[in-house]
Amino acid sequence: MRFNGLHYAILGFLFLLNFGYAQPFQIGHTTINFVDASRSNRVIATEVYYPSDVAGDNVAITNSTSVAFPVLSFGHGFVMTWDAYQNYWNFLVPNGYIMVFPKTEGSFSPSHLDFGKDLSFVLEQMTVLGNNSASIFYNRVNAMNSVMGHSMGGGASFLAAQLNPNIKTVVNFAPAETTPSAIQAAASIAIPSLIFAGVNDCVTPPNANQIPMYSGLTSTCKTLINIIGGSHCQMANSNFFCNVGEGSCSPQPTITRAVQQTIINTYLLPWLNYQLKGDCVQGIFFDTQIVADNSITFQKNCLQCSSLNIENSILSNPIVLTPNPAKDFITISGKLGETYQISVFDMVAKLILTKEFEYEISINTSEFSRGIYSYTIKNKNIYSKGKFIKE
Repeated sequence: MRFNGLHYAILGFLFLLNFGYAQPFQIGHTTINFVDASRSNRVIATEVYYPSDVAGDNVAITNSTSVAFPVLSFGHGFVMTWDAYQNYWNFLVPNGYIMVFPKTEGSFSPSHLDFGKDLSFVLEQMTVLGNNSASIFYNRVNAMNSVMGHSMGGGASFLAAQLNPNIKTVVNFAPAETTPSAIQAAASIAIPSLIFAGVNDCVTPPNANQIPMYSGLTSTCKTLINIIGGSHCQMANSNFFCNVGEGSCSPQPTITRAVQQTIINTYLLPWLNYQLKGDCVQGIFFDTQIVADNSITFQKNCLQCSSLNIENSILSNPIVLTPNPAKDFITISGKLGETYQISVFDMVAKLILTKEFEYEISINTSEFSRGIYSYTIKNKNIYSKGKFIKE
């Protein structure tokens, strides 16, 4: 697939992020075996990537700045290994983040709960190292942090957030349902949360995984980004086991891995820069780009920079739209007892439908042309906007 104008604009923006707004750090790496005494001295082998002045193993953390860096704890997918996620540490570490990758639960019978506990534990242990004068991370670990993950690791990130009140934001990529249930865990999570889904994901289909997770979240700021033509495995670099699983189901991706990861990076860094570093410019970019981007659909209930939020009521938005993509109908749900108005616009922003409803409504889309539609939903308390695909 060739890059279109939008993708060139995205690449240009990412270039500015790396070389304009952010210090272009090199990537240092070390391996740490954390030990959790509360779980029979469980050893959690962890790969750690951090900003440095010289790339390499066991090099010093950068001294070009004295700032403390936020830590991102990342969970791998089922029978996948941490090195499949080099696309994330290559992008985020030079922009001023420490990334930690627990390598546990890589077998064919993993414990999702233990993996979630590991993701939480390594965040806590990085804070301990930040307070240890003998550690290379002394005074360089910020209290702001995120738990992240792909597939199984994405589901486990919900379990980690449920366990640890010190986690500041959840970000995951095609998260999969787990045991215990990530979908049920979402109901107890109120921190800012960002979920990426691939519309063509046949491994963890959005309607059974990411959409129920998003719907269950009680976060006052949450966003679900559906990448059109995106797949499950293209969230990461090529991996044998993931490729085998994805190759046996359909639909297959209709965009390349490079395009899918470019789309992810467009929103990932601005989200983290606002949520963990308080950068309002990045937050505003996130909110502006998501509306203009025809390579995705989305649902969200907040604007990133609340101090500049001219739609304050969006913060309490309970609206959920399913399915997405749609074939013959869409269902929109809100709060019991609330009355709403929905307006649907076509691809050239022409109003094609307006309806009032109480709590929930199903709209027949069988005669809609194939394409991307935008919508707004409002009442006296909330204002919501998003997009959906008509197949």
